[in-house]
Amino acid sequence: MIFGGDWFVMIPLLGLLGKLTGGGLVGSLALAADTGISALLLPYAGTVADRVDRRKILVAANLCAVAAVGLLFLVHDGHTAWLGPVGIGAIAVAKAFSGPASSAALPNLVEPEELTAATAVSGAAWGTMTVIGASLGGVLAAAVSPYTCFVIAALGLCLAAALVYGVRRPMQTPRAHDAPPPRALAAIGEAVAYLRVHRRVRALVTVKSAVGVGNGVLVVYSALAVLLNAGSLGTGLLFAARGLGALIGPLLLRRLVVNRPGWLFGVLAVSMSIYGFGYLVIATVPWLPLVLILVVVAHAAGGGNWAMSSAALQAAVPDALRGRVLSADLMIVTVVVSTSQVVTGLFVDHTAPRVLVAACAAPFILAYIIARGHELTWRPGEITMIVGMIATALILLNGIILGKPGSPNTVDLSFGIGYFVGLIGAVMILAGGLLRQAVGGRTRKPPGVM
Repeated sequence: MIFGGDWFVMIPLLGLLGKLTGGGLVGSLALAADTGISALLLPYAGTVADRVDRRKILVAANLCAVAAVGLLFLVHDGHTAWLGPVGIGAIAVAKAFSGPASSAALPNLVEPEELTAATAVSGAAWGTMTVIGASLGGVLAAAVSPYTCFVIAALGLCLAAALVYGVRRPMQTPRAHDAPPPRALAAIGEAVAYLRVHRRVRALVTVKSAVGVGNGVLVVYSALAVLLNAGSLGTGLLFAARGLGALIGPLLLRRLVVNRPGWLFGVLAVSMSIYGFGYLVIATVPWLPLVLILVVVAHAAGGGNWAMSSAALQAAVPDALRGRVLSADLMIVTVVVSTSQVVTGLFVDHTAPRVLVAACAAPFILAYIIARGHELTWRPGEITMIVGMIATALILLNGIILGKPGSPNTVDLSFGIGYFVGLIGAVMILAGGLLRQAVGGRTRKPPGVM
Protein backbone atom coordinates (compact mmCIF):
# COMPACT_ATOMS: atom_id res chain seq x y z
CA MET A 1 0.00 0.00 0.00
CA ILE A 2 2.92 2.39 0.65
CA PHE A 3 3.84 2.36 -3.04
CA GLY A 4 0.24 3.25 -3.95
CA GLY A 5 -0.18 5.73 -1.10
CA ASP A 6 2.82 7.80 -2.11
CA TRP A 7 1.47 8.21 -5.67
CA PHE A 8 -1.85 9.33 -4.20
CA VAL A 9 -0.08 11.83 -1.90
CA MET A 10 2.73 13.13 -4.09
CA ILE A 11 0.71 14.72 -6.92
CA PRO A 12 -1.60 16.74 -4.60
CA LEU A 13 1.36 17.74 -2.43
CA LEU A 14 3.39 19.03 -5.38
CA GLY A 15 0.46 21.19 -6.45
CA LEU A 16 -0.03 22.45 -2.89
CA LEU A 17 3.67 23.30 -2.43
CA GLY A 18 3.78 25.15 -5.72
CA LYS A 19 0.73 27.20 -4.75
CA LEU A 20 2.05 28.04 -1.25
CA THR A 21 5.61 28.91 -2.26
CA GLY A 22 5.08 30.27 -5.77
CA GLY A 23 7.87 28.08 -7.16
CA GLY A 24 8.99 24.53 -7.71
CA LEU A 25 12.05 24.31 -5.45
CA VAL A 26 10.31 22.79 -2.42
CA GLY A 27 8.48 20.33 -4.68
CA SER A 28 11.80 19.34 -6.26
CA LEU A 29 13.21 18.73 -2.77
CA ALA A 30 10.25 16.45 -2.04
CA LEU A 31 10.94 14.42 -5.19
CA ALA A 32 14.65 14.26 -4.37
CA ALA A 33 13.88 13.08 -0.82
CA ASP A 34 11.57 10.37 -2.16
CA THR A 35 14.27 8.88 -4.37
CA GLY A 36 17.50 9.70 -2.56
CA ILE A 37 16.58 8.54 0.92
CA SER A 38 15.36 5.19 -0.39
CA ALA A 39 18.59 4.63 -2.33
CA LEU A 40 20.72 5.40 0.75
CA LEU A 41 18.77 3.12 3.09
CA LEU A 42 18.17 0.12 0.84
CA PRO A 43 21.43 -1.78 1.62
CA TYR A 44 20.73 -1.63 5.36
CA ALA A 45 17.00 -2.24 4.86
CA GLY A 46 17.79 -5.46 3.00
CA THR A 47 19.86 -6.66 5.95
CA VAL A 48 16.98 -5.91 8.31
CA ALA A 49 14.61 -7.86 6.04
CA ASP A 50 16.83 -10.94 6.45
CA ARG A 51 17.22 -10.61 10.23
CA VAL A 52 13.82 -9.37 11.51
CA ASP A 53 10.31 -10.80 11.15
CA ARG A 54 9.12 -9.44 7.80
CA ARG A 55 5.52 -9.22 8.97
CA LYS A 56 6.58 -6.86 11.76
CA ILE A 57 8.62 -4.78 9.30
CA LEU A 58 5.67 -4.36 6.93
CA VAL A 59 3.21 -3.49 9.71
CA ALA A 60 5.62 -1.00 11.26
CA ALA A 61 6.44 0.54 7.86
CA ASN A 62 2.76 1.17 7.06
CA LEU A 63 2.09 2.69 10.50
CA CYS A 64 5.18 4.92 10.24
CA ALA A 65 3.94 6.04 6.82
CA VAL A 66 0.62 7.02 8.48
CA ALA A 67 2.54 9.22 10.92
CA ALA A 68 4.52 10.71 8.02
CA VAL A 69 1.31 11.55 6.14
CA GLY A 70 0.14 13.26 9.34
CA LEU A 71 2.98 15.77 8.95
CA LEU A 72 1.52 16.87 5.64
CA PHE A 73 -1.60 18.21 7.39
CA LEU A 74 0.64 20.86 8.98
CA VAL A 75 1.57 22.30 5.56
CA HIS A 76 -0.61 25.42 5.36
CA ASP A 77 1.60 28.30 4.20
CA GLY A 78 5.06 29.15 2.94
CA HIS A 79 6.53 28.96 6.44
CA THR A 80 5.42 25.36 6.94
CA ALA A 81 6.07 24.19 3.36
CA TRP A 82 9.36 22.63 4.48
CA LEU A 83 7.32 19.96 6.28
CA GLY A 84 6.29 18.62 2.84
CA PRO A 85 9.75 17.28 1.92
CA VAL A 86 10.19 16.07 5.53
CA GLY A 87 6.96 14.08 5.35
CA ILE A 88 7.83 12.61 1.95
CA GLY A 89 11.29 11.75 3.28
CA ALA A 90 9.70 9.89 6.19
CA ILE A 91 7.47 7.99 3.77
CA ALA A 92 10.60 7.17 1.74
CA VAL A 93 12.17 5.64 4.87
CA ALA A 94 9.10 3.43 5.29
CA LYS A 95 9.23 2.45 1.60
CA ALA A 96 12.93 1.61 1.85
CA PHE A 97 12.23 -0.97 4.56
CA SER A 98 8.96 -2.32 3.19
CA GLY A 99 10.21 -2.87 -0.38
CA PRO A 100 12.89 -5.54 0.32
CA ALA A 101 10.73 -7.13 3.05
CA SER A 102 7.67 -7.56 0.82
CA SER A 103 9.69 -8.78 -2.18
CA ALA A 104 11.64 -11.24 -0.05
CA ALA A 105 8.46 -12.50 1.63
CA LEU A 106 6.53 -13.15 -1.59
CA PRO A 107 8.16 -16.54 -2.47
CA ASN A 108 7.23 -17.80 0.99
CA LEU A 109 3.59 -16.77 0.62
CA VAL A 110 2.84 -18.57 -2.67
CA GLU A 111 3.60 -21.96 -4.13
CA PRO A 112 6.70 -22.12 -6.40
CA GLU A 113 4.60 -22.60 -9.54
CA GLU A 114 2.58 -19.50 -8.64
CA LEU A 115 5.56 -17.17 -8.11
CA THR A 116 5.68 -15.68 -11.60
CA ALA A 117 1.94 -15.02 -11.51
CA ALA A 118 2.21 -13.39 -8.09
CA THR A 119 5.11 -11.21 -9.22
CA ALA A 120 3.22 -10.25 -12.37
CA VAL A 121 0.21 -9.23 -10.28
CA SER A 122 2.50 -7.23 -7.99
CA GLY A 123 4.00 -5.40 -10.98
CA ALA A 124 0.57 -4.82 -12.44
CA ALA A 125 -0.58 -3.38 -9.11
CA TRP A 126 2.26 -0.84 -9.29
CA GLY A 127 1.11 0.14 -12.77
CA THR A 128 -2.48 0.40 -11.56
CA MET A 129 -1.49 2.78 -8.78
CA THR A 130 0.54 4.83 -11.25
CA VAL A 131 -2.57 5.32 -13.36
CA ILE A 132 -5.24 5.51 -10.65
CA GLY A 133 -3.27 6.87 -7.70
CA ALA A 134 -1.61 9.75 -9.52
CA SER A 135 -4.55 10.73 -11.72
CA LEU A 136 -7.22 10.30 -9.01
CA GLY A 137 -5.06 12.18 -6.53
CA GLY A 138 -4.80 15.10 -8.93
CA VAL A 139 -8.54 15.09 -9.64
CA LEU A 140 -9.53 14.93 -5.95
CA ALA A 141 -7.03 17.62 -5.03
CA ALA A 142 -8.54 19.92 -7.65
CA ALA A 143 -12.15 19.03 -6.86
CA VAL A 144 -11.95 18.99 -3.04
CA SER A 145 -8.54 19.65 -1.47
CA PRO A 146 -5.11 18.00 -1.12
CA TYR A 147 -5.88 17.29 2.53
CA THR A 148 -8.72 15.00 1.49
CA CYS A 149 -6.16 12.91 -0.41
CA PHE A 150 -3.97 12.80 2.70
CA VAL A 151 -6.89 11.47 4.79
CA ILE A 152 -7.69 8.74 2.25
CA ALA A 153 -4.01 7.75 2.01
CA ALA A 154 -3.70 7.49 5.80
CA LEU A 155 -6.81 5.31 6.04
CA GLY A 156 -5.51 3.08 3.25
CA LEU A 157 -2.18 2.65 5.03
CA CYS A 158 -3.96 1.66 8.25
CA LEU A 159 -5.98 -0.90 6.30
CA ALA A 160 -2.79 -2.26 4.70
CA ALA A 161 -1.16 -2.66 8.13
CA ALA A 162 -4.22 -4.59 9.37
CA LEU A 163 -4.23 -6.87 6.32
CA VAL A 164 -0.52 -7.68 6.68
CA TYR A 165 -0.96 -8.36 10.40
CA GLY A 166 -3.68 -10.87 9.53
CA VAL A 167 -1.38 -12.97 7.29
CA ARG A 168 -0.67 -16.20 9.17
CA ARG A 169 1.67 -17.91 6.71
CA PRO A 170 5.38 -17.44 7.61
CA MET A 171 7.08 -14.76 5.53
CA GLN A 172 10.56 -16.27 5.96
CA THR A 173 12.13 -19.64 6.62
CA PRO A 174 13.09 -20.48 10.22
CA ARG A 175 16.49 -19.21 11.33
CA ALA A 176 18.93 -20.97 13.65
CA HIS A 177 18.27 -19.35 17.05
CA ASP A 178 21.60 -20.42 18.51
CA ALA A 179 23.60 -18.56 15.83
CA PRO A 180 24.02 -14.81 16.50
CA PRO A 181 22.99 -12.64 13.55
CA PRO A 182 25.92 -11.04 11.71
CA ARG A 183 26.58 -7.33 12.00
CA ALA A 184 25.04 -5.13 9.32
CA LEU A 185 28.24 -4.49 7.35
CA ALA A 186 29.24 -8.17 7.51
CA ALA A 187 25.76 -9.17 6.32
CA ILE A 188 25.96 -6.75 3.38
CA GLY A 189 29.42 -8.12 2.54
CA GLU A 190 28.00 -11.65 2.52
CA ALA A 191 25.38 -10.61 -0.06
CA VAL A 192 28.03 -8.90 -2.23
CA ALA A 193 30.17 -12.04 -2.13
CA TYR A 194 27.15 -14.09 -3.23
CA LEU A 195 26.56 -11.78 -6.19
CA ARG A 196 30.23 -11.94 -7.16
CA VAL A 197 30.11 -15.74 -7.40
CA HIS A 198 26.71 -16.21 -9.09
CA ARG A 199 26.79 -14.64 -12.55
CA ARG A 200 23.15 -15.36 -13.39
CA VAL A 201 21.93 -13.67 -10.21
CA ARG A 202 24.27 -10.74 -10.88
CA ALA A 203 22.74 -10.40 -14.35
CA LEU A 204 19.20 -10.39 -12.91
CA VAL A 205 20.18 -7.73 -10.37
CA THR A 206 21.44 -5.38 -13.09
CA VAL A 207 18.92 -6.13 -15.85
CA LYS A 208 16.41 -3.45 -14.80
CA SER A 209 19.08 -0.80 -15.26
CA ALA A 210 18.67 -1.06 -19.04
CA VAL A 211 15.19 0.39 -18.88
CA GLY A 212 16.25 2.65 -16.01
CA VAL A 213 18.79 4.33 -18.28
CA GLY A 214 15.93 5.44 -20.51
CA ASN A 215 13.73 6.69 -17.66
CA GLY A 216 15.16 10.17 -18.00
CA VAL A 217 12.47 10.61 -20.64
CA LEU A 218 9.96 11.30 -17.85
CA VAL A 219 11.61 14.69 -17.40
CA VAL A 220 10.84 15.47 -21.06
CA TYR A 221 7.13 14.58 -20.91
CA SER A 222 6.02 18.16 -20.25
CA ALA A 223 8.13 19.59 -23.08
CA LEU A 224 7.02 16.79 -25.42
CA ALA A 225 3.36 17.51 -24.61
CA VAL A 226 3.89 21.20 -25.44
CA LEU A 227 5.60 20.22 -28.71
CA LEU A 228 2.53 18.12 -29.55
CA ASN A 229 0.22 21.07 -28.70
CA ALA A 230 -1.36 19.08 -25.86
CA GLY A 231 -0.31 21.16 -22.83
CA SER A 232 -0.83 19.89 -19.29
CA LEU A 233 -3.53 17.48 -20.45
CA GLY A 234 -0.99 15.81 -22.72
CA THR A 235 1.47 15.51 -19.84
CA GLY A 236 -1.15 13.75 -17.75
CA LEU A 237 -2.05 11.45 -20.63
CA LEU A 238 1.62 10.53 -21.16
CA PHE A 239 2.03 9.56 -17.50
CA ALA A 240 -1.26 7.64 -17.59
CA ALA A 241 -0.11 5.77 -20.72
CA ARG A 242 3.13 4.91 -18.92
CA GLY A 243 1.16 3.47 -16.02
CA LEU A 244 -1.15 1.52 -18.31
CA GLY A 245 1.85 -0.09 -19.99
CA ALA A 246 3.33 -1.00 -16.60
CA LEU A 247 -0.04 -2.56 -15.72
CA ILE A 248 -0.39 -4.88 -18.72
CA GLY A 249 3.28 -5.66 -19.39
CA PRO A 250 3.91 -8.11 -16.51
CA LEU A 251 0.74 -10.04 -17.34
CA LEU A 252 1.71 -10.39 -21.01
CA LEU A 253 5.36 -11.34 -20.54
CA ARG A 254 4.51 -13.90 -17.90
CA ARG A 255 2.74 -15.99 -20.56
CA LEU A 256 5.99 -16.18 -22.53
CA VAL A 257 8.32 -17.37 -19.76
CA VAL A 258 6.16 -19.25 -17.26
CA ASN A 259 6.53 -22.57 -19.09
CA ARG A 260 9.75 -21.69 -20.95
CA PRO A 261 12.41 -20.77 -18.35
CA GLY A 262 15.12 -21.04 -20.99
CA TRP A 263 13.58 -18.07 -22.79
CA LEU A 264 14.05 -15.71 -19.84
CA PHE A 265 17.15 -13.76 -20.92
CA GLY A 266 16.01 -13.69 -24.54
CA VAL A 267 12.63 -12.26 -23.53
CA LEU A 268 14.31 -9.69 -21.28
CA ALA A 269 16.59 -8.60 -24.12
CA VAL A 270 13.67 -8.31 -26.55
CA SER A 271 11.61 -6.33 -24.02
CA MET A 272 14.44 -3.83 -23.58
CA SER A 273 14.81 -3.53 -27.34
CA ILE A 274 11.07 -2.84 -27.69
CA TYR A 275 11.39 -0.14 -25.02
CA GLY A 276 14.27 1.53 -26.85
CA PHE A 277 12.72 1.17 -30.30
CA GLY A 278 9.40 2.52 -29.02
CA TYR A 279 10.95 5.78 -27.85
CA LEU A 280 13.07 6.05 -30.99
CA VAL A 281 9.83 6.01 -33.00
CA ILE A 282 8.13 8.40 -30.55
CA ALA A 283 10.88 10.92 -31.34
CA THR A 284 9.68 11.01 -34.96
CA VAL A 285 5.88 10.97 -34.50
CA PRO A 286 3.91 14.26 -34.53
CA TRP A 287 0.50 12.81 -33.47
CA LEU A 288 -0.39 12.54 -29.77
CA PRO A 289 -2.69 9.46 -30.06
CA LEU A 290 0.04 7.44 -31.75
CA VAL A 291 2.59 8.68 -29.21
CA LEU A 292 0.34 7.49 -26.38
CA ILE A 293 0.01 4.04 -27.97
CA LEU A 294 3.79 3.80 -28.36
CA VAL A 295 4.33 4.87 -24.73
CA VAL A 296 1.96 2.08 -23.61
CA VAL A 297 3.90 -0.45 -25.72
CA ALA A 298 7.30 0.76 -24.51
CA HIS A 299 6.36 0.65 -20.83
CA ALA A 300 4.55 -2.67 -21.22
CA ALA A 301 7.92 -4.04 -22.29
CA GLY A 302 9.68 -2.20 -19.47
CA GLY A 303 7.15 -3.29 -16.84
CA GLY A 304 7.33 -6.89 -18.00
CA ASN A 305 11.12 -6.71 -17.82
CA TRP A 306 10.90 -5.54 -14.21
CA ALA A 307 8.39 -8.18 -13.11
CA MET A 308 9.97 -11.20 -14.82
CA SER A 309 13.51 -10.38 -13.69
CA SER A 310 12.19 -9.91 -10.14
CA ALA A 311 10.39 -13.27 -10.22
CA ALA A 312 13.53 -15.05 -11.45
CA LEU A 313 15.59 -13.33 -8.76
CA GLN A 314 13.17 -14.25 -5.98
CA ALA A 315 13.25 -17.89 -7.07
CA ALA A 316 17.03 -18.06 -7.45
CA VAL A 317 18.23 -16.47 -4.19
CA PRO A 318 18.13 -18.37 -0.85
CA ASP A 319 15.69 -16.93 1.68
CA ALA A 320 18.47 -16.06 4.14
CA LEU A 321 20.03 -13.69 1.57
CA ARG A 322 16.96 -12.66 -0.39
CA GLY A 323 16.28 -9.38 1.38
CA ARG A 324 19.84 -8.10 0.88
CA VAL A 325 20.06 -9.17 -2.75
CA LEU A 326 16.67 -7.66 -3.60
CA SER A 327 17.61 -4.44 -1.82
CA ALA A 328 20.75 -4.27 -3.98
CA ASP A 329 18.50 -4.76 -7.01
CA LEU A 330 16.23 -1.88 -5.94
CA MET A 331 19.17 0.36 -5.02
CA ILE A 332 20.90 -0.07 -8.39
CA VAL A 333 17.79 0.67 -10.42
CA THR A 334 16.92 3.64 -8.16
CA VAL A 335 20.36 5.18 -8.61
CA VAL A 336 20.29 4.57 -12.37
CA VAL A 337 16.82 6.11 -12.78
CA SER A 338 17.73 9.11 -10.62
CA THR A 339 20.98 9.70 -12.49
CA SER A 340 19.23 9.40 -15.84
CA GLN A 341 16.63 11.95 -14.81
CA VAL A 342 19.22 14.39 -13.44
CA VAL A 343 21.36 14.17 -16.58
CA THR A 344 18.31 14.63 -18.80
CA GLY A 345 17.25 17.58 -16.66
CA LEU A 346 20.59 19.28 -17.34
CA PHE A 347 19.87 19.18 -21.09
CA VAL A 348 16.10 19.64 -21.15
CA ASP A 349 16.26 23.46 -21.42
CA HIS A 350 18.95 23.46 -24.11
CA THR A 351 18.14 20.47 -26.34
CA ALA A 352 15.20 19.68 -28.59
CA PRO A 353 12.76 17.35 -26.78
CA ARG A 354 12.76 14.86 -29.65
CA VAL A 355 16.53 14.43 -29.42
CA LEU A 356 16.27 13.65 -25.69
CA VAL A 357 13.41 11.22 -26.30
CA ALA A 358 15.47 9.46 -28.96
CA ALA A 359 18.29 9.06 -26.44
CA CYS A 360 16.11 6.43 -24.79
CA ALA A 361 17.35 4.07 -27.48
CA ALA A 362 20.26 3.51 -25.07
CA PRO A 363 18.65 0.28 -23.75
CA PHE A 364 19.36 -1.23 -27.19
CA ILE A 365 23.03 -1.57 -26.26
CA LEU A 366 22.36 -3.01 -22.81
CA ALA A 367 19.79 -5.36 -24.32
CA TYR A 368 22.47 -6.77 -26.59
CA ILE A 369 24.80 -7.30 -23.62
CA ILE A 370 22.01 -9.06 -21.70
CA ALA A 371 21.29 -11.27 -24.70
CA ARG A 372 24.96 -12.29 -24.69
CA GLY A 373 24.44 -13.62 -21.16
CA HIS A 374 26.62 -10.99 -19.45
CA GLU A 375 29.71 -12.79 -20.74
CA LEU A 376 33.01 -11.00 -20.25
CA THR A 377 34.32 -12.23 -23.61
CA TRP A 378 33.44 -10.86 -27.04
CA ARG A 379 33.64 -12.37 -30.48
CA PRO A 380 36.11 -10.66 -32.85
CA GLY A 381 34.29 -7.81 -34.53
CA GLU A 382 31.55 -7.53 -31.90
CA ILE A 383 32.69 -4.20 -30.43
CA THR A 384 33.25 -2.86 -33.96
CA MET A 385 29.67 -3.77 -34.87
CA ILE A 386 28.28 -1.97 -31.79
CA VAL A 387 30.31 1.18 -32.56
CA GLY A 388 29.05 1.11 -36.16
CA MET A 389 25.48 0.62 -34.95
CA ILE A 390 25.69 3.65 -32.65
CA ALA A 391 27.36 5.85 -35.30
CA THR A 392 24.81 4.94 -37.98
CA ALA A 393 21.88 5.57 -35.64
CA LEU A 394 23.20 8.97 -34.54
CA ILE A 395 23.94 10.15 -38.08
CA LEU A 396 20.52 9.08 -39.35
CA LEU A 397 18.81 10.55 -36.30
CA ASN A 398 20.34 14.01 -36.54
CA GLY A 399 20.37 14.28 -40.30
CA ILE A 400 17.27 12.56 -41.65
CA ILE A 401 14.89 11.06 -39.11
CA LEU A 402 14.32 14.18 -36.99
CA GLY A 403 14.14 16.63 -39.89
CA LYS A 404 16.26 18.51 -42.38
CA PRO A 405 19.39 20.45 -41.40
CA GLY A 406 18.60 23.73 -39.72
CA SER A 407 15.30 22.56 -38.24
CA PRO A 408 14.87 22.93 -34.44
CA ASN A 409 14.92 19.16 -33.99
CA THR A 410 18.46 18.61 -35.24
CA VAL A 411 21.97 19.84 -34.79
CA ASP A 412 23.40 22.13 -37.44
CA LEU A 413 24.17 19.73 -40.29
CA SER A 414 24.25 19.94 -44.04
CA PHE A 415 23.59 17.26 -46.65
CA GLY A 416 26.91 17.86 -48.33
CA ILE A 417 29.34 15.16 -49.41
CA GLY A 418 30.87 15.00 -45.93
CA TYR A 419 27.58 13.92 -44.38
CA PHE A 420 27.13 11.04 -46.79
CA VAL A 421 30.78 10.00 -46.44
CA GLY A 422 30.24 9.80 -42.69
CA LEU A 423 27.03 7.82 -43.12
CA ILE A 424 28.63 5.37 -45.56
CA GLY A 425 31.63 5.02 -43.25
CA ALA A 426 29.43 4.19 -40.26
CA VAL A 427 27.50 1.59 -42.28
CA MET A 428 30.79 0.05 -43.44
CA ILE A 429 32.01 -0.16 -39.82
CA LEU A 430 28.77 -1.93 -38.91
CA ALA A 431 29.01 -4.31 -41.87
CA GLY A 432 32.69 -4.97 -41.21
CA GLY A 433 31.96 -5.93 -37.61
CA LEU A 434 29.24 -8.34 -38.74
CA LEU A 435 31.51 -9.96 -41.33
CA ARG A 436 34.36 -10.25 -38.82
CA GLN A 437 32.05 -12.10 -36.43
CA ALA A 438 30.99 -14.48 -39.19
CA VAL A 439 34.57 -15.62 -39.79
CA GLY A 440 35.90 -15.11 -36.26
CA GLY A 441 34.92 -18.49 -34.85
CA ARG A 442 35.02 -18.97 -31.11
CA THR A 443 35.07 -16.17 -28.54
CA ARG A 444 38.35 -14.88 -27.23
CA LYS A 445 39.58 -15.92 -23.82
CA PRO A 446 39.31 -13.39 -21.00
CA PRO A 447 42.45 -11.29 -20.40
CA GLY A 448 45.13 -13.12 -18.45
CA VAL A 449 43.84 -16.61 -19.28
CA MET A 450 46.42 -18.90 -20.88
